[in-house]
Amino acid sequence: MFDRYADLAERALRSEPPTHAEARWILDGEDVELLPLLHAAFVPRRHHFGRKVMVHILNNVQNGLCPEDCGYCAQNKDSKAAIRKYAMKGDEEIFAEAERAARAGATRYCMVFSGRGPTLERTRKLAELVRGVKQRFPIEVCLSVGLLDEEGARILAEAGLDRLNHNLNTSASHYSEICSTHSYADRVATLAAAKKCGIETCSGLILGMGEETADVVEVAFTLRELEVPSIPVNFLIPIEGNQVTSDGSLSPERCLRALALMRLVNPSAEIRAAGGREGHLRALGPLCLWPANSLFVDGYLTTRGDAVVETYRMIRDAGFEIDGNPAYDRAAFEGSAPGGFRLPGAEAPVFRPEVAREVRGVGRR
Repeated sequence: MFDRYADLAERALRSEPPTHAEARWILDGEDVELLPLLHAAFVPRRHHFGRKVMVHILNNVQNGLCPEDCGYCAQNKDSKAAIRKYAMKGDEEIFAEAERAARAGATRYCMVFSGRGPTLERTRKLAELVRGVKQRFPIEVCLSVGLLDEEGARILAEAGLDRLNHNLNTSASHYSEICSTHSYADRVATLAAAKKCGIETCSGLILGMGEETADVVEVAFTLRELEVPSIPVNFLIPIEGNQVTSDGSLSPERCLRALALMRLVNPSAEIRAAGGREGHLRALGPLCLWPANSLFVDGYLTTRGDAVVETYRMIRDAGFEIDGNPAYDRAAFEGSAPGGFRLPGAEAPVFRPEVAREVRGVGRR
Protein backbone atom coordinates (compact mmCIF):
# COMPACT_ATOMS: atom_id res chain seq x y z
CA MET A 1 0.00 0.00 0.00
CA PHE A 2 2.79 2.43 0.88
CA ASP A 3 5.16 1.56 -1.98
CA ARG A 4 3.81 4.34 -4.17
CA TYR A 5 4.52 6.98 -1.53
CA ALA A 6 7.98 5.57 -0.84
CA ASP A 7 8.75 5.69 -4.55
CA LEU A 8 7.73 9.38 -4.73
CA ALA A 9 9.99 10.16 -1.78
CA GLU A 10 12.98 8.24 -3.13
CA ARG A 11 12.70 9.93 -6.52
CA ALA A 12 12.44 13.33 -4.88
CA LEU A 13 15.76 12.66 -3.13
CA ARG A 14 17.22 12.20 -6.61
CA SER A 15 15.47 15.43 -7.72
CA GLU A 16 13.15 13.43 -9.96
CA PRO A 17 9.63 14.91 -9.93
CA PRO A 18 6.38 12.99 -10.16
CA THR A 19 4.93 12.53 -13.62
CA HIS A 20 2.08 14.84 -14.58
CA ALA A 21 -0.32 11.95 -14.08
CA GLU A 22 1.06 11.35 -10.60
CA ALA A 23 0.81 15.07 -9.85
CA ARG A 24 -2.89 15.03 -10.75
CA TRP A 25 -3.34 11.94 -8.56
CA ILE A 26 -1.68 13.70 -5.62
CA LEU A 27 -4.23 16.50 -5.87
CA ASP A 28 -7.36 14.58 -6.85
CA GLY A 29 -6.85 10.86 -6.25
CA GLU A 30 -9.68 9.35 -4.21
CA ASP A 31 -7.36 6.64 -2.90
CA VAL A 32 -4.67 9.05 -1.65
CA GLU A 33 -3.85 8.57 2.03
CA LEU A 34 -2.98 11.98 3.43
CA LEU A 35 -0.49 11.02 6.14
CA PRO A 36 1.65 8.74 3.92
CA LEU A 37 1.63 11.49 1.27
CA LEU A 38 2.80 14.08 3.79
CA HIS A 39 5.54 11.73 4.96
CA ALA A 40 6.68 11.26 1.36
CA ALA A 41 6.95 15.04 1.07
CA PHE A 42 8.73 15.23 4.42
CA VAL A 43 11.56 12.97 3.25
CA PRO A 44 13.07 15.54 0.82
CA ARG A 45 12.11 18.39 3.16
CA ARG A 46 14.12 16.78 5.96
CA HIS A 47 17.00 15.97 3.60
CA HIS A 48 17.40 19.58 2.49
CA PHE A 49 16.28 21.52 5.58
CA GLY A 50 16.19 19.19 8.55
CA ARG A 51 13.49 20.21 11.02
CA LYS A 52 14.23 23.94 10.73
CA VAL A 53 11.47 26.41 9.89
CA MET A 54 12.36 29.67 8.18
CA VAL A 55 10.19 32.57 9.29
CA HIS A 56 9.32 35.57 7.13
CA ILE A 57 7.75 38.80 8.33
CA LEU A 58 6.03 41.14 5.89
CA ASN A 59 6.01 44.93 5.95
CA ASN A 60 3.27 46.46 3.81
CA VAL A 61 5.33 49.57 3.08
CA GLN A 62 2.81 51.16 0.71
CA ASN A 63 -0.87 50.24 0.70
CA GLY A 64 -3.39 50.65 -2.10
CA LEU A 65 -2.74 53.32 -4.76
CA CYS A 66 -2.33 50.57 -7.37
CA PRO A 67 -3.35 50.89 -11.05
CA GLU A 68 -3.51 47.12 -11.58
CA ASP A 69 -6.70 45.04 -11.41
CA CYS A 70 -5.48 41.78 -9.81
CA GLY A 71 -8.87 40.56 -8.63
CA TYR A 72 -7.60 38.67 -5.57
CA CYS A 73 -5.93 41.74 -4.03
CA ALA A 74 -7.62 44.31 -1.78
CA GLN A 75 -5.23 46.97 -3.10
CA ASN A 76 -6.27 46.69 -6.76
CA LYS A 77 -7.84 49.69 -8.46
CA ASP A 78 -11.30 48.13 -8.78
CA SER A 79 -11.56 46.59 -5.32
CA LYS A 80 -14.24 47.92 -2.99
CA ALA A 81 -12.49 46.46 0.06
CA ALA A 82 -12.54 48.72 3.12
CA ILE A 83 -8.81 49.38 3.39
CA ARG A 84 -6.92 52.57 4.18
CA LYS A 85 -4.57 53.71 1.45
CA TYR A 86 -1.23 55.21 2.35
CA ALA A 87 1.95 56.27 0.59
CA MET A 88 5.39 54.87 1.29
CA LYS A 89 6.33 54.73 4.96
CA GLY A 90 9.28 56.74 6.24
CA ASP A 91 12.77 55.27 6.54
CA GLU A 92 12.83 55.17 10.33
CA GLU A 93 9.51 53.33 10.50
CA ILE A 94 10.77 50.81 7.94
CA PHE A 95 14.01 50.27 9.88
CA ALA A 96 12.12 49.97 13.17
CA GLU A 97 9.96 47.23 11.69
CA ALA A 98 13.07 45.51 10.35
CA GLU A 99 14.51 45.51 13.86
CA ARG A 100 11.31 43.96 15.23
CA ALA A 101 11.45 41.29 12.53
CA ALA A 102 15.08 40.50 13.36
CA ARG A 103 14.36 40.26 17.10
CA ALA A 104 11.38 38.03 16.34
CA GLY A 105 13.65 35.52 14.60
CA ALA A 106 12.75 36.19 10.98
CA THR A 107 15.11 34.71 8.41
CA ARG A 108 13.91 37.36 5.96
CA TYR A 109 12.30 40.76 6.16
CA CYS A 110 9.93 41.18 3.22
CA MET A 111 9.09 44.71 2.12
CA VAL A 112 6.10 44.98 -0.21
CA PHE A 113 5.21 48.03 -2.30
CA SER A 114 1.90 48.31 -4.13
CA GLY A 115 1.86 49.49 -7.74
CA ARG A 116 2.63 48.28 -11.24
CA GLY A 117 6.37 48.65 -10.76
CA PRO A 118 8.92 51.19 -9.54
CA THR A 119 10.41 54.01 -11.56
CA LEU A 120 14.20 54.19 -11.70
CA GLU A 121 14.09 56.95 -9.09
CA ARG A 122 11.98 54.80 -6.79
CA THR A 123 14.24 51.81 -7.48
CA ARG A 124 17.27 53.77 -6.30
CA LYS A 125 15.35 54.68 -3.15
CA LEU A 126 14.54 51.01 -2.60
CA ALA A 127 18.21 50.20 -3.01
CA GLU A 128 19.01 52.66 -0.21
CA LEU A 129 16.49 50.93 2.04
CA VAL A 130 17.96 47.51 1.27
CA ARG A 131 21.45 48.75 2.15
CA GLY A 132 20.13 50.39 5.31
CA VAL A 133 18.42 47.24 6.58
CA LYS A 134 21.39 45.00 5.82
CA GLN A 135 23.86 47.40 7.46
CA ARG A 136 21.78 47.53 10.63
CA PHE A 137 20.48 44.01 11.12
CA PRO A 138 21.67 40.40 10.48
CA ILE A 139 18.65 39.55 8.37
CA GLU A 140 18.05 38.84 4.70
CA VAL A 141 15.89 41.21 2.66
CA CYS A 142 13.22 40.36 0.11
CA LEU A 143 11.37 42.93 -2.00
CA SER A 144 8.04 42.67 -3.79
CA VAL A 145 7.70 45.71 -6.03
CA GLY A 146 5.69 44.64 -9.07
CA LEU A 147 7.12 44.48 -12.56
CA LEU A 148 10.85 45.08 -12.88
CA ASP A 149 13.23 45.21 -15.83
CA GLU A 150 16.89 44.28 -15.99
CA GLU A 151 18.12 47.82 -15.28
CA GLY A 152 16.09 48.02 -12.10
CA ALA A 153 17.10 44.53 -11.04
CA ARG A 154 20.77 45.40 -11.46
CA ILE A 155 20.40 48.44 -9.17
CA LEU A 156 18.83 46.27 -6.48
CA ALA A 157 21.41 43.52 -6.94
CA GLU A 158 24.23 46.01 -6.42
CA ALA A 159 22.54 47.10 -3.18
CA GLY A 160 22.73 43.52 -1.90
CA LEU A 161 19.08 42.50 -2.30
CA ASP A 162 18.77 38.82 -1.37
CA ARG A 163 15.47 37.99 -3.03
CA LEU A 164 12.85 39.45 -5.32
CA ASN A 165 9.29 38.18 -4.98
CA HIS A 166 6.96 38.13 -7.95
CA ASN A 167 4.35 35.39 -7.89
CA LEU A 168 3.09 33.65 -11.00
CA ASN A 169 -0.15 33.14 -9.02
CA THR A 170 -1.74 30.74 -11.52
CA SER A 171 -1.17 29.13 -14.90
CA ALA A 172 -0.63 31.01 -18.14
CA SER A 173 -4.02 29.94 -19.51
CA HIS A 174 -5.93 30.96 -16.36
CA TYR A 175 -4.15 34.27 -15.82
CA SER A 176 -6.60 36.41 -17.78
CA GLU A 177 -9.34 35.29 -15.38
CA ILE A 178 -7.69 37.07 -12.47
CA CYS A 179 -5.95 40.09 -14.06
CA SER A 180 -6.16 42.12 -17.29
CA THR A 181 -3.73 45.02 -16.78
CA HIS A 182 -0.58 42.96 -17.23
CA SER A 183 0.21 39.50 -18.53
CA TYR A 184 1.62 36.23 -17.28
CA ALA A 185 4.58 36.84 -19.61
CA ASP A 186 5.26 40.14 -17.81
CA ARG A 187 5.63 38.23 -14.57
CA VAL A 188 7.94 35.63 -16.06
CA ALA A 189 10.07 38.44 -17.56
CA THR A 190 10.44 40.04 -14.11
CA LEU A 191 11.71 36.78 -12.65
CA ALA A 192 14.12 36.37 -15.57
CA ALA A 193 15.51 39.90 -15.05
CA ALA A 194 16.13 39.25 -11.35
CA LYS A 195 17.79 35.91 -11.97
CA LYS A 196 20.03 37.34 -14.70
CA CYS A 197 21.28 40.00 -12.28
CA GLY A 198 22.08 37.47 -9.56
CA ILE A 199 19.06 38.01 -7.32
CA GLU A 200 17.36 34.91 -5.96
CA THR A 201 13.76 34.68 -7.06
CA CYS A 202 10.70 34.00 -4.95
CA SER A 203 7.55 33.03 -6.82
CA GLY A 204 4.51 30.96 -6.05
CA LEU A 205 0.79 30.71 -6.51
CA ILE A 206 -2.61 31.37 -5.00
CA LEU A 207 -5.04 28.48 -4.72
CA GLY A 208 -8.79 28.88 -4.69
CA MET A 209 -9.29 31.29 -7.61
CA GLY A 210 -11.32 29.03 -9.88
CA GLU A 211 -8.32 27.18 -11.26
CA GLU A 212 -8.41 23.55 -12.37
CA THR A 213 -6.09 20.84 -11.13
CA ALA A 214 -4.21 21.09 -14.44
CA ASP A 215 -3.46 24.75 -13.68
CA VAL A 216 -1.91 23.88 -10.30
CA VAL A 217 0.18 21.12 -11.85
CA GLU A 218 1.34 23.49 -14.60
CA VAL A 219 2.49 26.10 -12.09
CA ALA A 220 4.36 23.50 -10.03
CA PHE A 221 6.34 22.36 -13.05
CA THR A 222 6.84 25.90 -14.40
CA LEU A 223 8.45 26.92 -11.12
CA ARG A 224 10.72 23.90 -11.41
CA GLU A 225 11.69 24.87 -14.96
CA LEU A 226 12.42 28.43 -13.82
CA GLU A 227 14.55 27.03 -10.98
CA VAL A 228 12.77 29.17 -8.40
CA PRO A 229 14.38 28.53 -4.99
CA SER A 230 11.56 30.00 -2.88
CA ILE A 231 7.91 29.07 -3.48
CA PRO A 232 5.10 30.61 -1.38
CA VAL A 233 1.86 28.67 -1.57
CA ASN A 234 -1.03 31.02 -0.81
CA PHE A 235 -4.62 30.04 -0.13
CA LEU A 236 -7.07 32.70 -1.24
CA ILE A 237 -8.37 34.85 1.59
CA PRO A 238 -11.90 35.87 0.57
CA ILE A 239 -12.00 39.64 1.01
CA GLU A 240 -15.34 41.37 0.66
CA GLY A 241 -15.17 43.89 -2.17
CA ASN A 242 -12.64 42.02 -4.29
CA GLN A 243 -13.51 40.75 -7.76
CA VAL A 244 -12.06 37.28 -7.08
CA THR A 245 -13.36 35.59 -3.95
CA SER A 246 -13.43 32.01 -2.70
CA ASP A 247 -14.36 29.33 -5.22
CA GLY A 248 -15.17 26.86 -2.45
CA SER A 249 -12.47 24.38 -3.50
CA LEU A 250 -10.15 24.66 -0.51
CA SER A 251 -10.46 22.12 2.25
CA PRO A 252 -7.61 21.57 4.71
CA GLU A 253 -6.76 18.34 2.89
CA ARG A 254 -6.69 20.04 -0.53
CA CYS A 255 -4.27 22.64 0.82
CA LEU A 256 -1.98 19.99 2.31
CA ARG A 257 -2.03 17.96 -0.89
CA ALA A 258 -0.98 21.09 -2.82
CA LEU A 259 1.91 21.73 -0.43
CA ALA A 260 3.02 18.11 -0.81
CA LEU A 261 2.89 18.43 -4.59
CA MET A 262 5.03 21.57 -4.56
CA ARG A 263 7.63 19.82 -2.41
CA LEU A 264 7.75 16.67 -4.53
CA VAL A 265 8.03 18.64 -7.79
CA ASN A 266 10.54 21.09 -6.30
CA PRO A 267 12.39 18.97 -3.70
CA SER A 268 15.16 21.42 -2.74
CA ALA A 269 13.12 24.64 -2.88
CA GLU A 270 12.01 26.58 0.15
CA ILE A 271 8.29 25.81 0.24
CA ARG A 272 6.27 28.34 2.24
CA ALA A 273 2.81 27.87 3.70
CA ALA A 274 1.80 31.45 3.04
CA GLY A 275 -1.31 33.66 3.01
CA GLY A 276 -4.52 32.06 4.23
CA ARG A 277 -2.72 29.27 6.07
CA GLU A 278 -4.56 29.79 9.34
CA GLY A 279 -8.05 30.13 7.90
CA HIS A 280 -7.88 27.25 5.44
CA LEU A 281 -5.76 24.64 7.24
CA ARG A 282 -7.47 25.26 10.57
CA ALA A 283 -6.97 22.30 12.94
CA LEU A 284 -4.61 20.63 10.47
CA GLY A 285 -2.27 23.64 10.50
CA PRO A 286 0.73 21.89 12.10
CA LEU A 287 0.75 19.28 9.33
CA CYS A 288 1.86 21.93 6.83
CA LEU A 289 5.34 21.69 8.36
CA TRP A 290 5.86 18.22 6.91
CA PRO A 291 6.05 19.47 3.30
CA ALA A 292 6.77 23.16 4.01
CA ASN A 293 9.89 24.50 5.69
CA SER A 294 8.87 28.15 5.76
CA LEU A 295 6.03 30.30 7.12
CA PHE A 296 4.86 33.88 7.24
CA VAL A 297 4.08 35.01 10.77
CA ASP A 298 2.23 37.97 12.26
CA GLY A 299 -0.16 38.48 9.35
CA TYR A 300 0.01 39.26 5.68
CA LEU A 301 -0.30 42.36 3.51
CA THR A 302 -3.78 43.49 4.46
CA THR A 303 -5.12 40.65 6.60
CA ARG A 304 -4.47 39.25 10.05
CA GLY A 305 -2.75 35.99 10.83
CA ASP A 306 -1.64 34.17 13.97
CA ALA A 307 0.68 36.10 16.26
CA VAL A 308 4.38 35.26 16.35
CA VAL A 309 4.23 33.57 19.77
CA GLU A 310 1.23 31.46 18.73
CA THR A 311 2.92 30.30 15.54
CA TYR A 312 6.16 29.50 17.35
CA ARG A 313 4.26 27.41 19.86
CA MET A 314 2.74 25.43 16.99
CA ILE A 315 6.20 24.90 15.47
CA ARG A 316 7.66 23.65 18.75
CA ASP A 317 4.67 21.45 19.55
CA ALA A 318 5.04 19.75 16.16
CA GLY A 319 8.69 18.95 16.87
CA PHE A 320 10.30 21.58 14.64
CA GLU A 321 12.53 24.56 15.45
CA ILE A 322 12.89 28.18 14.37
CA ASP A 323 15.78 28.80 11.99
CA GLY A 324 16.24 32.31 13.44
CA ASN A 325 19.05 34.83 12.97
CA PRO A 326 21.85 36.19 15.19
CA ALA A 327 19.59 38.96 16.58
CA TYR A 328 16.77 36.58 17.52
CA ASP A 329 15.48 37.22 21.04
CA ARG A 330 14.55 33.61 21.67
CA ALA A 331 13.58 34.08 25.30
CA ALA A 332 11.08 36.81 24.45
CA PHE A 333 9.29 34.85 21.73
CA GLU A 334 9.61 31.21 22.74
CA GLY A 335 9.63 31.39 26.53
CA SER A 336 11.52 29.12 28.84
CA ALA A 337 9.92 25.77 28.03
CA PRO A 338 7.56 24.46 25.34
CA GLY A 339 5.84 21.92 27.57
CA GLY A 340 2.91 22.17 29.95
CA PHE A 341 -0.85 22.03 29.80
CA ARG A 342 -2.53 24.76 27.79
CA LEU A 343 -6.05 25.60 26.64
CA PRO A 344 -7.04 28.37 24.24
CA GLY A 345 -7.87 31.43 26.30
CA ALA A 346 -5.26 30.59 28.93
CA GLU A 347 -6.45 33.40 31.20
CA ALA A 348 -9.82 31.66 31.68
CA PRO A 349 -10.43 29.25 34.59
CA VAL A 350 -9.86 25.54 33.99
CA PHE A 351 -13.15 24.45 35.54
CA ARG A 352 -16.43 24.68 33.65
CA PRO A 353 -18.59 27.49 35.08
CA GLU A 354 -21.32 25.13 36.35
CA VAL A 355 -18.89 23.14 38.50
CA ALA A 356 -16.57 25.93 39.70
CA ARG A 357 -16.98 27.29 43.23
CA GLU A 358 -15.98 30.72 44.37
CA VAL A 359 -12.72 31.13 46.28
CA ARG A 360 -12.73 34.07 48.65
CA GLY A 361 -10.91 37.03 47.17
CA VAL A 362 -10.38 35.24 43.84
CA GLY A 363 -13.76 34.39 42.38
CA ARG A 364 -14.66 31.16 40.64
CA ARG A 365 -11.80 28.73 40.01
